[in-house]
Amino acid sequence: MSVHSLIKRRTAQDIQARKSGEPIVSLTAYTAAMAGIVDEVADFILVGDSLGMVVYGLDSTVPVTLEMMILHGQAVMRATRQALIVVDMPFGSYEESREQALRSAARILKETGCGAVKLEGGARMADTIRFLVERGVPVMGHVGLTPQAVNTLGGFKAQGRSKVEWPAILADAEAVAQAGAFAMVVEAVAEPLAVQITEGVAIPTIGIGASMACDGQILVLDDMLGLTGRVPKFVKTYGNLAAEVRRAVSTYAEEVKARRFPGQEHVYALKAE
Repeated sequence: MSVHSLIKRRTAQDIQARKSGEPIVSLTAYTAAMAGIVDEVADFILVGDSLGMVVYGLDSTVPVTLEMMILHGQAVMRATRQALIVVDMPFGSYEESREQALRSAARILKETGCGAVKLEGGARMADTIRFLVERGVPVMGHVGLTPQAVNTLGGFKAQGRSKVEWPAILADAEAVAQAGAFAMVVEAVAEPLAVQITEGVAIPTIGIGASMACDGQILVLDDMLGLTGRVPKFVKTYGNLAAEVRRAVSTYAEEVKARRFPGQEHVYALKAE
């Protein structure tokens, strides 16, 4: 049997084919443990550069390195079997030139085994997206709020809340679609604008702080699980794991101090001679 017949993962083409169809489910994941759980329900998993803030406590995604993305991408790939895995290209790994972008994307694909990469930017990155796609790299775009540009945007601010901003954002979305991206994240834009983007492009839109009308949705896993404290307006918290973790570690500390842990069931007896 050919090894190709054993591949069960969703592909970039599978996601692209879902335009205007059943909503696409996605979450971020950065570790093997979480990725294995998310893999049970997600159409694609994004190994996002948001790991810089969520995992490493950085103030933004800007300091994240290519090596960090590859290491986390490897962990997520090892733990999953079904979802398409998309790995973010971090700031500074693709903006300099099309050739730099290809070198970085090739490293990610080769060293992680993932099925696609994601990069931020609209019209200014269209030539790079086209260059990558023509050379066999599936690319997911990202328009609206682009966190890697936080220093030029003046913070994590919603986009398109004034109609004067719409033409540039719409042009970005169209440029990304025309360049050959198989899907695009639409982040933190005014809801009517997200609807117009979704209706105007031929590829799936993945909303995060955008609109129910998008072809799919994504959230940062740790945000929706209540692990990260203050979260953006667009996040719905589906769990309160922080409280459960605090309860567990507090109980552990109490039992250690009271010498109730470890119990006899947790220690090793001598073997019978």
